[in-house]
Amino acid sequence: MNTTKTTYDRRSFLKSSLLAGGGMMLSVSWLSSAKAADKLQAMNLPEQWAQLNGYIQITPDNVIKLICPNPEFGQNVMTSLPMMVAEELDADWKNVVVDMGPHDNAKLGPQFTGGSNSVRMYWKPLREAGAAARQMLCEAAAQTWSVPVGEVTTKVGVLHHASGKSAKYGEMASKAATLAVPKGMKLKAPKDFTIVRNSKRNVEGHKIVTGKPLFGLDYRADGMLIAMIQHPPGFGMKLKSFDASQTIKMPGIKDVFTLKLYPDGFEQGGFDTRTFNELLVVVGKTTWEVMNARKKLKVQWEPLGEVKDIMVGRSGKREVTVPGGLETTSAQLDKMQEYASKTAQQLRKDGDPETAFKNAVQVIERTYNAPFLAHNCMEPMNFFAHVTDEKAIVAGPLQAPGWSEPTLSKLLNLPADKIEIQMTRMGGGFGRRAYSQYMYEAALISKKVKAPVKLIYTREDDMTYGIYRPMYTATYRAALDANKNLIGFHVKGGGIPEHAIHANRFPAGAVDNYLAEGWEIPSNITIGAFRAPRSNFNAAAEQSFLDEVAEAMGKDPIEFRLELLKKAKAAPVGKNNEYDADRYAGVLTLVRDKSGWNKPGNEKYHRGVAAYFCHNSYAAHVVDIVTRDGEPYVERVFSAMDCGIVVNPDAARNMVQGAVVDGIGNAFYGALTHKNGAAEQSNFHNYRMIRHNEAPKKIEVHFVENDLDPTGLGEPPFPPVFGAVANALYKNKGKRFYNQPFKPQLEKRI
Repeated sequence: MNTTKTTYDRRSFLKSSLLAGGGMMLSVSWLSSAKAADKLQAMNLPEQWAQLNGYIQITPDNVIKLICPNPEFGQNVMTSLPMMVAEELDADWKNVVVDMGPHDNAKLGPQFTGGSNSVRMYWKPLREAGAAARQMLCEAAAQTWSVPVGEVTTKVGVLHHASGKSAKYGEMASKAATLAVPKGMKLKAPKDFTIVRNSKRNVEGHKIVTGKPLFGLDYRADGMLIAMIQHPPGFGMKLKSFDASQTIKMPGIKDVFTLKLYPDGFEQGGFDTRTFNELLVVVGKTTWEVMNARKKLKVQWEPLGEVKDIMVGRSGKREVTVPGGLETTSAQLDKMQEYASKTAQQLRKDGDPETAFKNAVQVIERTYNAPFLAHNCMEPMNFFAHVTDEKAIVAGPLQAPGWSEPTLSKLLNLPADKIEIQMTRMGGGFGRRAYSQYMYEAALISKKVKAPVKLIYTREDDMTYGIYRPMYTATYRAALDANKNLIGFHVKGGGIPEHAIHANRFPAGAVDNYLAEGWEIPSNITIGAFRAPRSNFNAAAEQSFLDEVAEAMGKDPIEFRLELLKKAKAAPVGKNNEYDADRYAGVLTLVRDKSGWNKPGNEKYHRGVAAYFCHNSYAAHVVDIVTRDGEPYVERVFSAMDCGIVVNPDAARNMVQGAVVDGIGNAFYGALTHKNGAAEQSNFHNYRMIRHNEAPKKIEVHFVENDLDPTGLGEPPFPPVFGAVANALYKNKGKRFYNQPFKPQLEKRI
């Protein structure tokens, strides 16, 4: 990705720009709807169209350029979001081009990619922007032709009138840009969609497969230096002293120095992280030179001790105590077992669960455990920064620029309007790139060396520096009466440093006597959002346990779940049940039918099922395991999703298929352990990932068809994969597996 020098700053550019040769630019803001730029005047624009942000642009030759507001890391928002605009604009998709915009808080709000929110958040605003632009074009045509605007129609980028007059959008774009932007536009009914609900190819597909510069690691600038950081070898440690005398002599090395990420007393934002605060930095000309020079550092480390951080988030300002010490996985497991036996925080209580368990004829109790997980984005962390006393330009892979800009502004002592954040395509995110300390590090390094800098993490840096999915445990209990009816349900979960319990989700609301509790153990190991946070463990444990309960009751696992959901619909227990019982049952019914559950012809497969609700959507999977070369292998998966209207079906299927493969890999192999504060896995040679030949031969994806507004899809398919794998593995091996990952237990032949 090349940079282009320009004398225009971002905000003045947006305010005064109009297409050269006459055209239309319509700003799109999900905060303030769509509005025409003030007092537009024709001018020559810089070639770097990526500087534009939040607009619809139509050229005289009828090319429509749309800016995607949200960062892209493979979920295909750069195609799906513009499809929503183009639908209401009634554009010819063949004439649409798409660029990713830079961050602009005033125009596009937080531009956050995460929480499966992109399509859901922009569904109405972007469609309204497209509809408003279409109406402006119609009004321009009506004035030009001296006909009532109600008589002007559109079809794939062309304006028509019954008199036979017609014009391409580009012919009316200049005039349309001078008109007031209409509000309260009526949007299309789903039955009238021609672009949405029809698969469109990835708009960046050709660039990706031909190796065009798209990612942060591709970013280049004149005079750019490379920086790397030497971090402590373990959590709970800090820099004591260093000797860089040999390092500075290495070819290409410019400087070696230390700096603090956050000054003492700094108030961190909700998505800021501290991890290692004192940085030992090596700066040089090339990546290879800096990597080799860093190896020559002689460093001494010492215990960090307890640290107090000031955090400012939704709950206001608070002081957080980060414990000292060098943590080890075996000791963590012992401590979790100790905490599990203590009184925990009550999260929800319905009925009288204590009496239900006291009177039960049979109590089923199982405990599930899962380790820390590393995100392992294919593109390691990196960021470009060029910081001067007057302004800062930063560019790289980032999920939440709007949440990061305030912290960056404070750290650099620059106002937000002097900071330009350019977003590159991300080589994976999964929550990791919502935490922006690597951007702050790059900016502070650039400010220190007074030059443009690209900070690069190696894979080892990335894996051992955090940020991880927490370590979890949960104990589930079910009370059955003499007739094997479920009369009580209890879940008590904990974790390091947070628990995973979602107390108001299924089967809450379906059991008369229900209790959910949680506890947490503080840690200095840094954690953060990991694809479907908390749900990725909660679903695994819950769905495994429900299968055991169904078996004890002598019921089919799908029918057992459907019975509970029927009760939750007809006579829901308690309040604040998060899920819709009908939609939950819908994905279970769909996956049952499409997989041929319990039908002849599937005898060779050991089948497991799981379903879950999170991030506003519903997912169910049937996993089919066979024995291949003496080992269990997931050969087929059937998936059912209810995420409302599916904007781009092919991309949606790909999203579910990716979640399935990711879930299988983490269920069998994913684990990061620590010894004396240090991560024991540092690269893919000892952090096992799923391999190509281990992916299923077939992943068949089905969507519940409805006209509900779109909800999430990036995360919801992921959590129930773990439970479906566990339930199928039980059928394959004849025993239950309670500890993730499953592969080490299989190798022990337990």
